[in-house]
Amino acid sequence: MGLFERFLTVWVGLGILAGVGLGLVMPGAFQGIAAIEFAHVNLVVAVFIWVMIYPMMIQIDWHAVKDVGRKPRGLVLTLVVNWLIKPFTMAALGVLFFHYIFAPWVDPQSASEYIAGMILLGVAPCTAMVFVWSQLVRGDANYTLVQVSVNDIIMVFAFAPIAAFLLGVTDITVPWETLVLSTVLYVVLPLLAGMATRHVLERRSPMAVAAFVGRLKPWSIVGLIATVVLLFGFQARTIVDQPMVIGMIAVPLMVQSYGIFLIAYIAAKSLKLPHNVAGPACLIGTSNFFELAVAVAISLFGLNSGAALATVVGVLVEVPVMLSLVAIVNRTQHWFAPAAVAAAQPVMKEEIR
Repeated sequence: MGLFERFLTVWVGLGILAGVGLGLVMPGAFQGIAAIEFAHVNLVVAVFIWVMIYPMMIQIDWHAVKDVGRKPRGLVLTLVVNWLIKPFTMAALGVLFFHYIFAPWVDPQSASEYIAGMILLGVAPCTAMVFVWSQLVRGDANYTLVQVSVNDIIMVFAFAPIAAFLLGVTDITVPWETLVLSTVLYVVLPLLAGMATRHVLERRSPMAVAAFVGRLKPWSIVGLIATVVLLFGFQARTIVDQPMVIGMIAVPLMVQSYGIFLIAYIAAKSLKLPHNVAGPACLIGTSNFFELAVAVAISLFGLNSGAALATVVGVLVEVPVMLSLVAIVNRTQHWFAPAAVAAAQPVMKEEIR
């Protein structure tokens, strides 16, 4: 492993500090970058996420995608966690923390808005970053693609009804531009580019795909760190001005992330899923589609609302938490059958420390 791979968490930590520092020193620059967006999707961040996803898309073997239907347990686990468990545990934790534990320090109106933002995060399973986490745990690229695709289809129909039920409102409008644009930018376009690249490389030699992906690995890590710098730079002033509120919102979000992961991971072991399916299946349910959550929070409660702030905190918490879960997945391969571990694709050989 190279220097970047061996100390990835260190670089991400430095990226967080750099993002906050640069955001305070050069707020105008980050405001300018933040303004380069369409339908609440920042196009600069989209480019960096695209850089992260592209190497995995090259590894998708369309001849093997059809085999996913023969082993549906990992897909079923992902769907049960994402749609039957996660939204409701997020709502319960929000109420527990902000109506009871943190009640002495938060006014009722703000508490309700924070809970609303957390619920929106809980009802929006991740699309883009899933491919990154799957790479880091040597996930089955073909299986991950199917998991994400099915999730996206269900999200089109289930997001608004579940969010409306948990929020107690009836007029939730799904921001279709955000949903469609994110899907196109983070799934469709990199997938098409990956397919075309793989086709060209396979015509050269059987080893060309692995060699090319190996050369792209450093760029994938650079894309991740650059994304972290931007996300924390965008919110630098909020982090400094409201550290107590940020911390209070982060606590239930972290409890939710680790709790959902634990439920899914134990279930994956009980179902005897192979490691390269179990890892992505559990991580999909743990991360969030923050662009969608932020867009809905702003439309329902306003740009400066507590709900919008809570969705932003979800963005800030996600990367550090997910990297810690990646480390857990990578270090517990022995929980699964050795044959399954041996069959796991050698995508990115990071052992996050």
